[in-house]
Order: sequence, then C-alpha cells, then structure tokens
Amino acid sequence: MKYKVLIIGFLALILGCNRFGNKDQKTHLKERIISASKQYTEIIYALGADSCLVAVDLSSTYPPEIKELPTIGYHMKLSFEGMMSVKPTLLLHKGGHYSIGPEHVLDQLEKLKVPMKTFNNKAKDISTTKKLMQEMGRFFGKPKQADSLCKKLEDDLQKALNNHQTYADTPKVVVMHFGRAMNIYLAIGRESVAGQMIEWAGGEIPIEKKGMERITSAEVIAKANPDVILLTDFGYDRLGSEEMILDLPGVALTNAAKNGRIYRVEAHDLIYYGPRTGENVLKLQALIHRKSQINEN
Repeated sequence: MKYKVLIIGFLALILGCNRFGNKDQKTHLKERIISASKQYTEIIYALGADSCLVAVDLSSTYPPEIKELPTIGYHMKLSFEGMMSVKPTLLLHKGGHYSIGPEHVLDQLEKLKVPMKTFNNKAKDISTTKKLMQEMGRFFGKPKQADSLCKKLEDDLQKALNNHQTYADTPKVVVMHFGRAMNIYLAIGRESVAGQMIEWAGGEIPIEKKGMERITSAEVIAKANPDVILLTDFGYDRLGSEEMILDLPGVALTNAAKNGRIYRVEAHDLIYYGPRTGENVLKLQALIHRKSQINEN
C-alpha cells in the first residue's frame, strides 16, 4: 500500500513537471533533478542550469553555492529516503559499476519508476569532456553556454602549454587523497586525471600506477620522494596540523617535507575533467613551480 501511494504521488509530480512544458527561466525545463555525479553537477552550474537541481550527492562539492542544496548520501551509498524527500523527477548518474549504489536502493527506485539518466559521453579526456558539455548543453537548452565553456577550456589549456615551455624544471609531484568511502589515505597514480593535469602543468607523478594506491606503509611515498606533495582538502583538514601531516607514512622523509612544499588543494580541482580543467592546470603551474612553507594555497 505504501509503494502504491508513493507511485501515484510520483506520477502526479511527473505530469505536473513535464520536460516539454512549464518552462523555467534559466533552463527551459521544469524538473526536479538529483545529480549523483560531481562532474555533472559542476557542468550544470557552469551552464547556468542549476535552478532545476533539488539535491546532490556528497561528492558534489563545487561550486560553493552547492552547499545550499540537500545531500542524498555518497553516490555509492545513496539514501532512498533522502531522495524521495525532494520529490525527484530525474536522477542523473555517470553509469558504470562504481558510479551509483547500493543495489537495494536502485531496486527501490526502479520499482517506483524513478527516471534515471546517464549522458553518452564519459569525459575521459579533453575531447570527450567538450562533447559531454555540449551534450549537456543541448539537454538543458544551453548550447551557446556549452560552446563558451569549451572555448574557455581550450584557451586555458593553450596558455598552460605555452607556460610549460618556459619551465626548466620538472618537479616530482605526489597527490594524496583521503578516500572517505574506505576511510584511508591514497596516493594518486600517474595514469589518472591528476597525473595528466600535473604533466600539462610541467610536473610529473612518480608513482607509475593507474588510479590510486593505498598508503599502507612508508615505502610508497618515501620511494617516490616527491619535490611537492598536494594533499586534498578533506584529508588535509582532517589532520589539522603540520605535525599530523608529517606523521603520514613516508611523508617526513621526502624532499617536499624537508623543503616545506606540502600544499592543500581542492579535490574537485584534480579528480575529474570539467569546464575548469584548464584553469586548474594554470593554478597547478603556479603552485608546483614555486617554493613556500606548508600552508593552504
């Protein structure tokens, strides 16, 4: 009986918020959309289509105004009750085995026939990122805005490339990230979004690995011996002091620690491609090619 009532209410909501009617001032849509993808969320805001968003997952942390929206759990640990409380007409997620869960929540959403959508382009490099932004621009009725985002991305990356040619050094950079789902610190490998961005910025990640590696001993970081360590925001803030950061396995033994070149960076600047990727590469260049004390960037 409970599910019948929810289904009736949900169908009524969809009929009242038809995609092709009741135009919204900003997006030409009148939907109640949940985004369970940090990449999608940032692009939606960049397009100026955020008025249709009613909730996001915990990994969606950019832009700052996103904090005004309710959260519905981590994208792999979504809250069914949290999602239903915002009366969604559509759930956006990236697709793939590790993009959304848990399974019993997905089963509940399917029983209630909650529409779910994944965009075709997976944004695995700059070319497909531009295609994703254009695809989303068409979906939200913002094609011109999408073209502008693509143009800015290209211009920023070209500027970064020009800058790269002026640097004599190639600093070794390790990016450390706190995995909130597993409650552990991880080192990001060379074959990653961060690895590519650091290469564009004129540095290199010395850890030859795809994805991330658990920091279970001092060997991983000490062996890499980076000139610069970038510690993402949640993990940096969780430790709370220079002393605690230096207590992480292997960190105190590195040139980065000895020369005071450990910096706080925002995770959303490094772990996926998006409209600000070129801009973030320029920020990385300014950071890794200078010397400073341990502090926030």
